[in-house]
Amino acid sequence: MAFFKEFKEFAIKGNVMDMAVGVIIGGAFGKIVSSLVNDILMPPIGALLGNTDFTQLKVVIKRAAEEGGEAITWNYGNFIQQCVDFTILAFCIFMMVKMMNKLIKKKEAAPAPAPAPSKEEQLLTEIRDLLKEQQKK
Repeated sequence: MAFFKEFKEFAIKGNVMDMAVGVIIGGAFGKIVSSLVNDILMPPIGALLGNTDFTQLKVVIKRAAEEGGEAITWNYGNFIQQCVDFTILAFCIFMMVKMMNKLIKKKEAAPAPAPAPSKEEQLLTEIRDLLKEQQKK
């Protein structure tokens, strides 16, 4: 019974829940970036490169046998596509973090209004000023 209680405390802690939300949001963000790369960015890049689809780039190492065997290919186009996807994803994350840092700096830069001095502080300030005046004379 203690095992289940300990597991429940672990699973309900804020850090675990925050991590779960991060993983879910990250998965959704990954799909958005994949769509951005595959549907928006790659068609014009492919057109500029002569309608080349990176995922179809490959080198045939061994041709298929006439008896129905499969060809052995080196699919370097998939690797290129994954590198492009990673670069765009990393750039999007960088921009998001940069924007968040800018927002945090704005919050920190906005100084909170100074609280009004207490009666005790006002009295001490007056005493200090009087002592300075007496020292000048």
